[in-house]
Amino acid sequence: MPDVSGGRDRWSAPLREAPDDGAAAVRAALDEVLDPELPISVMELGLVYGVAFEHGTARVDLTFTATACPCMDFIKEDVRDRLAMEPWVEAVEINEVWDPPWTTARISDAGRRKLKALGVGA
Repeated sequence: MPDVSGGRDRWSAPLREAPDDGAAAVRAALDEVLDPELPISVMELGLVYGVAFEHGTARVDLTFTATACPCMDFIKEDVRDRLAMEPWVEAVEINEVWDPPWTTARISDAGRRKLKALGVGA
């Protein structure tokens, strides 16, 4: 059974003040959201296609490894929960993106190193 906690126990404390670059701060927070089945982040997996922050709203373009991924709801919940921790985030909007389809080519170098250390090829 997958670990559906998403690694919440390792999330950093929220920022005390609104950052100068809200989109960069959103990306940094999302780098703490782990895939429920693999101990690498949604950023490292390449599941985040885009991020914007405007007027207190974090917008995340998010995809999944497959249209029938059993962890989609867990991942979306973890994204919302992590961003909601930040007092400068008033709302979170998640846009599911399926085009272009996700492939292993989207995994970052850091993600590949972590997967390799776990014995998983990517």
